[in-house]
Amino acid sequence: MKRSVKETVVRLLILLVGLTVAHFGVTLFILANQGTDPFNVLVQGVFRSLDTVLDHSLLTHGNVHMTLCLLIIVALLFIDRSYIKIGTVVCMAAGGPIIDLFTLLLSPLFPDKPSLWLAIPMLVVACAILAFGMTIVIKSDAGTGPNDLVAVVTADKLKRKFSIVRIIVDALFVLIGWLLGGSVGLGTVVCVALVGPVAGLFLPINGKWIGKVIEKV
Repeated sequence: MKRSVKETVVRLLILLVGLTVAHFGVTLFILANQGTDPFNVLVQGVFRSLDTVLDHSLLTHGNVHMTLCLLIIVALLFIDRSYIKIGTVVCMAAGGPIIDLFTLLLSPLFPDKPSLWLAIPMLVVACAILAFGMTIVIKSDAGTGPNDLVAVVTADKLKRKFSIVRIIVDALFVLIGWLLGGSVGLGTVVCVALVGPVAGLFLPINGKWIGKVIEKV
């Protein structure tokens, strides 16, 4: 069923709300300095590798995040463009700048290397916020982030279970990112182990209110 322009705009706005919330959580993961979510481990690795050869002023975590996301989109244009929605481009292009903004705002509030007693609460809060925002993005049904998109396409093309492919995709992101110098630690373990189950708790909650909003459009 084709969506109206109004419904499409509303879904995109809901996606942006979820994306902003989710990336607030990602920023807390990064600032806790205990490792972050799989895709951002990859981003950190690429960022730190490039940082050794490029002027730091021209390089941020956010623009590396955005560039990698856009490269995934370009790759999908050659593989199967049917997976790409307007929200996919918005989601991937906006994520990096949002992280940069939150990093700028939140960095003065936390030490460069928080002690474990501070890092652990930050990770718990980050996990909840990331899961909550992620489920808003999912339920907006307007597009999704790089981990899910790569896993969905791979699972469909190889005719494998999404859950298994998602774990493999996350593991590859972590491995490549770690080899390039990305931070892997307690935060990565917390993210991989807990974000999925916590998101499962938020899915019906966010699905309910988003469904009501869409019904009124």
